[in-house]
Amino acid sequence: MKKLILLGAVIGLLSSCSSTKSLYSWYDYEDATYQYNKKRTDELKVKMMDQYLKLIQKQKGSRKVVPPGLYAEYGYALYMGGKKEEGLNYLKQEIKLYPESESYISRIIKQLEK
Repeated sequence: MKKLILLGAVIGLLSSCSSTKSLYSWYDYEDATYQYNKKRTDELKVKMMDQYLKLIQKQKGSRKVVPPGLYAEYGYALYMGGKKEEGLNYLKQEIKLYPESESYISRIIKQLEK
């Protein structure tokens, strides 16, 4: 009986040590946004926007969906870069995927449309 309890404890301990898969894939998001916000060059903006697209199109995290706020961040950047309709569509996509963001994102959309 003691061996059975010990075996169960060892199995439980080993299974808790396994690594868990991240909810979202982030690739080089942090570095790209940091570098762009630090220097704000056109080259770094292109790099950052490429990272946003990669996160949107190639999500390999365990949830297989875009991380919260990413559609909004990408949409806002598009809007500010002159692609207003496309930017608004991504902001609205944020609300569809994360309905809890509606009150915040809706205010952003209203401000942009003024």
